[in-house]
This record gives sequence, structure tokens and C-alpha cells, in this order.
Amino acid sequence: MALKILLTGKNRRIAGNISEHLMGDKGYKVVECDPTYDELFKAIPKEAPQIMIICLGDEEKDTIRVFDALLDREEMETIPVIVVANNEDLKTFKTYIKLNKLFFLPRPVSILSLYSMLAEVEKKIEILPEEEKPGDDPWKEPQILPENHIRRKKILVVDDDAEQLAQIKGHLEEFYDVTAVRSGFDALKYLEKHEVDLMLLDYIMPVMDGPKVLFRLRTTRAHTRLPVIFLTGMTDREKVVKTLVELRPRGYLIKPAKKSEIVAKIIDVLG
Repeated sequence: MALKILLTGKNRRIAGNISEHLMGDKGYKVVECDPTYDELFKAIPKEAPQIMIICLGDEEKDTIRVFDALLDREEMETIPVIVVANNEDLKTFKTYIKLNKLFFLPRPVSILSLYSMLAEVEKKIEILPEEEKPGDDPWKEPQILPENHIRRKKILVVDDDAEQLAQIKGHLEEFYDVTAVRSGFDALKYLEKHEVDLMLLDYIMPVMDGPKVLFRLRTTRAHTRLPVIFLTGMTDREKVVKTLVELRPRGYLIKPAKKSEIVAKIIDVLG
């Protein structure tokens, strides 16, 4: 069953971005709620969320006090809350709203850090009914997850088209450490001195195309298991499918791919 999340807060831009990723990348069910006392008070029992995410923005005492609705609902004793905020808004929130199951995620938001935090929260949700021992408190103190909580995955993007290369790099830099090169030769040279977690590899390139690069990887002991995703045009799809069988890439993306499609594919491969 998909995790159900109640999403609210003044910062609608961040909330919208989070909602898009949670539903598109993870398949979570996200219900958005206006940040008012009445709407929150009604939504908590109606929607019965498993987790709540609050996106704060330029808060004052009066705007924070709408979250008194969380204090006035008994259901919130069992619902963890993730607060996305800068240091100033976080301080204001903690001054006026006292909840037990709090996690804090700093801005600017790293979606990968959010995913890591949700995984931690899900573990705690799972152990509460059956495995919690008397006197144990799996939530303890409110937690702040730093940006470097998890190592950013390293992605190598290979494409001879400079415009495509810049676009893909721009899509991924929010979430990953990205290196971009414009030829198969440069990719292999880079891998001689650097480790990466995944390669996005253009299928059609001059001199050394994608299949040739992948063949070199599969016959080099250090890179036999490196996950490779092909980047290809629609007209080359049949050739790519044949290569899937022969050289074992981890799939392909049709160019130009949307940001959400690329990120979702990488998450599917890397977990």
C-alpha cells in the first residue's frame, strides 16, 4: 500500500515540487491542504495520513499558530511530521508548536535527503505496532537531517550534443554529483581515475558510439557491473532493444526526456 502524506504550508513552490516528486517518483498518495487552522483540523481525521509534511515560508507567530490544529487533534500523537524550513522559520515553529514526532529538513531542499528521511520515518511507523518495547521511544528528540546525511550518487552523462548534455546535467545537479563528457573516449578516460554510480550514455555518437563504450565496460573487470542507461532518439529504439539483450544495459530513455522521467529511471536503477 502506498504511503499517504498530508502536505501543507505557505511555501507553495516547494510544496508543489515535493508533491510532484513524491507522486511521480515514488507513487506515494499526496493530499494537499491549505495552511489554515480549520482546513487542517478537518483534514487530519478525514484523510488519515501516515505522515505530514509542512513547508514553511517567511513565518510569523500568527502564521505558525494555524498549526495549533495539530496540537488539538489526538490523531497527531501517532502521525510523524516533517517540517521543511530555513533556520529562522524552524526556530519560530519550535517556539510555538510542541510535537513529539518531529523531523526537520533544511532548505534548499534535497529531494534525495527527503527520500532518505521518509525511509527513516517509514521504518519507525512499521516498528511501532509490534516491535516497540516498553519504555522505548523510537522518536526521541526532534531530528534535523543535514544535507550531507547521505552521500550524493555520482552520475556520468555522455552525449556528443552539447545542448542535450547541458540540459540533462541541469536536470540532475539538484540531486546528484554530475560529470558531463562529450565522447565515449572521454567517458572511458574519466572512468580510469574516477568511480561513478551510474552512466547515462548516448546511443549514437561519432567514432565510438554507445554500444562500443558499453562493450568496453563489460569487458573491463572494474566496470562490468556499472549500471548504464542509454539515451536514444525514437528512431533508434529497435536497435537499443537488441543491445539490451546483448550488453545488458539497465534500460533506455527517449530523448529529449523530462526531468521527472530521468530522475525516476535513475531511482529505479539505483534504488
